[in-house]
Amino acid sequence: MTSQKMPKSVNWQGTTYKLLLPSSPSNTRLSIFESIDQPGYGPPRHIHTAEDETFYVLSGDVEFLVGGATTLMGPGDIAFVAKGQEHTFRVVGEMAARMLTVMTPGGFEGFFVEMAKDQYQIPQDLPKIAAIGSGYNLEFTGPPLGAS
Repeated sequence: MTSQKMPKSVNWQGTTYKLLLPSSPSNTRLSIFESIDQPGYGPPRHIHTAEDETFYVLSGDVEFLVGGATTLMGPGDIAFVAKGQEHTFRVVGEMAARMLTVMTPGGFEGFFVEMAKDQYQIPQDLPKIAAIGSGYNLEFTGPPLGAS
């Protein structure tokens, strides 16, 4: 992570990311952000090679794919993804989903800041997104849920 000051929130691909606890105050031990994801949204399948990721669903319904198993989760549910585990999610229904995400160790929030700065688009800019993502220990492994 760079020494530049993190913005309080960024928008990318129709999702708002509120950076609640960037990694710097915790000496990179963790970072916490809130996301508001629109219906139908979900990232391509991917792996974080250095971070565990914990999602807490605040509102909406979200289908998670973690380690090959698909689970529908709603408000109050938690999905834990260990580092190295393939995963993705998709917002289902007609309501946006609000989630709190904890990354341990922290630093991944910088990926969203970089993506929002240049407004890269999936799938058009996926090679560039993947190249930047590799600097944040991110590897894409397949399409989003529901993609043909």
